[in-house]
Amino acid sequence: MRLVVFDLDGTLINSEALIIETVRESFASVGQAIPSDDAIRSISGITARDAMGILAPGVDSDRIDVILNAYRATYLQKAGLAREPMFDGALDALDRLQADPETILAVATGKGHAGAITLLERHEIIGRFNSIQTPAHNRGKPDPQMIETAMEAAGIGREATVMIGDTSHDMKMARNANVKALGVAWGYHSVADLEAAGADLVIHRMDQLVDAVDKLLEA
Repeated sequence: MRLVVFDLDGTLINSEALIIETVRESFASVGQAIPSDDAIRSISGITARDAMGILAPGVDSDRIDVILNAYRATYLQKAGLAREPMFDGALDALDRLQADPETILAVATGKGHAGAITLLERHEIIGRFNSIQTPAHNRGKPDPQMIETAMEAAGIGREATVMIGDTSHDMKMARNANVKALGVAWGYHSVADLEAAGADLVIHRMDQLVDAVDKLLEA
C-alpha cells in the first residue's frame, strides 16, 4: 500500500486569482498597506494567521486579528460567488491513482477545515480522500504533523508516502516528515524555490504526476 498526500491551493485547485483578490480587498478594507502579489503568493500553504503576520510585518496581535477577520469575511463572501476551478488534468490524475487498489489518497492543506471541506464538496471529490488534514487539528506547515496524521489514518509508513505540493512549505513539511516530496511547477512557488526546499522531483505538467509518484515510491 502507498499514500499520496495532496496540497489543495495551487496543486489541485487554481485559487491564485481569488486569494490575491481577497487579500488585497481585505487589507484595503481595514486600512492596512496592501502587499504585493508576489508577497501574497509566497504565503500560500501556511495558516491564515501566520500568513497575515508575514504580510503585515511589525503589527501587534490585536491588529493581526482585525486583518485576519477581514480576510476570512472577504474570502467567505467571494467564495460563495466564485468557483475555484481544478487544474486541467487533475481529475484524470486522481482517477488514474484511484484505479490502483494499493493507493490511498489524502489531503494536507493550510486552508481552514470548513473551507477545505466546502471546496472539495463543490468539486464532488471529497469522497476520494481517506482523510483531510488541516491546521484545525494539526500544527501548520512546515510542521510534519498533517502528514503524520494522514499516515496514521491510512495505516501507511513513511517509506510508502509522498507529499505533492506547489510551495516550499509543502516540500519542507515532506522533508520534516521524512517522506518523498513531489513539487508541481504550476502553483505559487518557483521551481528553484521547490528544489531549494528539498523537492525530490518537480513536474511541469499534470499528466506527469502519476508517473512521478510511481518513480518516487518505487525507488
